[in-house]
Amino acid sequence: MISFLKVILNIITKKEVYGVVVTLAIAYFVYRTTSIILEDVINYGKNNYEKKKRKTITKLFQNIAKYLILIIAALAILSIYGVNVGGMIAGLGVTATIIGLALQDTFKDIINGINIIVENYFIVGDIVEYNNFTGEVISFGLKSTKIKNAKGEVKIVANRNIMEIKNLSQESQSILINIPLPYEEDIEKMENIIKKDILPKISKIDNVDPKSPTYLGINELAESCINYLISYKCGRETQWQAKRDANRIIIMELNKNKVSVPYPQLEVHNEK
Repeated sequence: MISFLKVILNIITKKEVYGVVVTLAIAYFVYRTTSIILEDVINYGKNNYEKKKRKTITKLFQNIAKYLILIIAALAILSIYGVNVGGMIAGLGVTATIIGLALQDTFKDIINGINIIVENYFIVGDIVEYNNFTGEVISFGLKSTKIKNAKGEVKIVANRNIMEIKNLSQESQSILINIPLPYEEDIEKMENIIKKDILPKISKIDNVDPKSPTYLGINELAESCINYLISYKCGRETQWQAKRDANRIIIMELNKNKVSVPYPQLEVHNEK
């Protein structure tokens, strides 16, 4: 039993064994510490957009840190086993051109990944469009970007295709809503309700530009109603919820003013 323990102890105390274990432990500790520090940076964002941007930058630098730590750890382990690391590094200059030619697309992805952040093309959480595929940016790395649409489908786009990605979040979306009101109601009264009761409340909806709600006028003389047209601007990613909120405000204000929303009616005449 004692001899067995001596054998185990001799194996463990060898530089080739404990050196590798210590190197990997240090590498993991450095990576985790770096990741935690980078994640804490997110909390310094002043608003949601700033936090999303910082989150994207954090993920990018986490990826960079991971690859750098892996390379350094691998070189350290090779050095423990007696490999001439210095000679390898010097020899990299000879093979760099060959590797560069073989990994052209990879380098393009990495460079464009950095450009996405620097030039502010998009960030995690933005709504983007790529080849008629529209969705939210859910992940961003050195080589690729993941986009998830409303159906839950995920498309992975290489960062070198950045010029084909259209950011929809950084553009304000103009929303038009027709408010159908009865012919029997006084037009000036209806316009007054829209301007003084409806539009001010729409301007308070989350992510709606408070200065944008506008009454545009009578849009259509329909069969059973007059359509009064209003508009406002909001972020593309929130346009559908903003429209639902606006419709709720419209119906509540009309009810409060005792104005009924007209609906198609069928009138039947009996000859008798």
